[in-house]
This record gives sequence, C-alpha cells and structure tokens, in this order.
Amino acid sequence: MEIVSKVLIGLVAFEHLYILYFEMFAWETIGKRTFKTLPEHLFAPTKGLAANQGLYNGFLAAGLIWSFFIRDERWADNIAAFFLSCVIIAGVYGALSASKKIFLTQACPAIAALIVLLLK
Repeated sequence: MEIVSKVLIGLVAFEHLYILYFEMFAWETIGKRTFKTLPEHLFAPTKGLAANQGLYNGFLAAGLIWSFFIRDERWADNIAAFFLSCVIIAGVYGALSASKKIFLTQACPAIAALIVLLLK
C-alpha cells in the first residue's frame, strides 16, 4: 500500500505541475484546447489570471512533492493528506463553479490517493 500511495500522490502532483505549465506558460495554446467553452478572444486578456491559477496549482504540487522528502512517516502522511484535501476541495469547488469535469480530472484522483494513504 505504501508504494501505491506514493504513486498516486506522485500522479496528483504531476497533474498539478502540468496544470501549472499550461496555465502559466501555454494558456493561449493548450488553454484554448482545454477550455473550449471559453470564447477564443478571452484568452489573451485572461492570461494573467490563468498564470495566477497556475501558480496555486504549483503550490499544491510542491506540497505533495515535499511530503516525499519528509523522513518522519507520520508527518509526511499528514502533509500529503493536507495537500490532497486541498486538491479535493479545489476540485469540488471547480466542479460546482466551472465544469463538472474538474471533479473527475482533479478531485477523483486526489480522493483515491487520500483513501489509499489513510488505509495504508
């Protein structure tokens, strides 16, 4: 279970690093392909807002990655649980306020990782 937990946490962290990349650096390319319901003319003026969102996703990824470097297992698990909970809350909020797909793509992987983490 330890390995499964670390792999799932790593996948959630990687996903949020990818979100950081496309929101901060590729908003007008990957962002357009990802957010098809947003009118194309809004991508340039919202570039700064997207970059800010990307930075927050980077903080989530950083917290999850940090948990891999903490030697005390209990402390590492608590940090991972906190950041996974943050991802879940952000995913639920995103699903309610923007797109239900966000629940599936962001919250569900974090829920799975948190369940495995708590059961190990």
